[in-house]
Amino acid sequence: MGNFRLVSPFTPAGDQPRAIEQLVAGLRAGKRAQCLMGVTGSGKTFTMANVIAQVNKPTLVISHNKTLAAQLYSEFREFFPHNAVHYFVSYYDYYQPEAYIPQRDIYIEKDASINEEIDRLRLAATSSLVSRRDVIIVASVSCIYGLGSPQDYKSMMVPLRVGQVLDRDEMLRRLVDIQYDRNDVALERGKFRVRGDCVEVWPSYEEYAFRVELWGDEVERLSIIHPVSGQTLSVHEDLYVYPAKHFVMPEERIARAVEVIKEELEEQLRRFRQQGKLLEAQRLAARTRFDIEMLLETGHCPGIENYSRPLSGRPPGSTPDTRRKSQRSSPTCSSRSRPTMSSASPGLRLVVTPLR
Repeated sequence: MGNFRLVSPFTPAGDQPRAIEQLVAGLRAGKRAQCLMGVTGSGKTFTMANVIAQVNKPTLVISHNKTLAAQLYSEFREFFPHNAVHYFVSYYDYYQPEAYIPQRDIYIEKDASINEEIDRLRLAATSSLVSRRDVIIVASVSCIYGLGSPQDYKSMMVPLRVGQVLDRDEMLRRLVDIQYDRNDVALERGKFRVRGDCVEVWPSYEEYAFRVELWGDEVERLSIIHPVSGQTLSVHEDLYVYPAKHFVMPEERIARAVEVIKEELEEQLRRFRQQGKLLEAQRLAARTRFDIEMLLETGHCPGIENYSRPLSGRPPGSTPDTRRKSQRSSPTCSSRSRPTMSSASPGLRLVVTPLR
């Protein structure tokens, strides 16, 4: 397990040492919730940073809005410069959900504007959670919604090692499977390009790109490059390419999910027809069958979140992957909670609320 290394010119003072000691003791004793109170500027973030360093567990910090989350993210990055501190908030600058008005037969298509930088930060947080343990995630409450299966996300990762025997075309197919697009002209985030035996891929969660140089079917060299200049920044023995999107799954899972979607569609259509809602039935059939065709042909469709349960294979009424059944929200600090994507030992959750 990676160790948290707290870096600060300050040392705990005043009531902070006693608060740190009591919080750490409570966590190790298995207390479900604890509360740290203090006025603005009293050093609550520094106190919790010391708790994180002593407990040494992956930590989820939940804030009530993006502004406070950004402030906490900045502060924790200063305290833990050698560890993975990430910012995980909703990436929508604008969101208009889809809607249908049957009285006037008006369909309003979903419209959204995604902040690309926040999307990168979210993906970076996810990739760190599945690859290391010294992770602090600062999130807002509004970011909590389905992200797909952690097992699928990890299983579809593409590992690369120097000396590995790897067919180039097979590697390209695997990159496409995890939602990377090929663009041989301009290298962009979430895309890859091919130049003979050299493949360059820019992971969605990175600020720099990866270059894979092959000699026949053997990986000869792996390096991190500047995506614009192409300059080699560092050379590595192994690299890992995680999916470009959060919601990814194997192709065979989609085929099984489509059968479930078709069964649910026929059941709902039968219900609409019995109620005399023929217009609603026609609209539902047209939309769902179009989505099914898109899923089978491209592996994706607009509004894919509508089919998250069949795609993830969960039974009706089950909880999503972002929250285990054994976990329930608790007030301020819980030692039994853990980051969503981690599959190892429990982590630490901090819920930050404004002091009134």
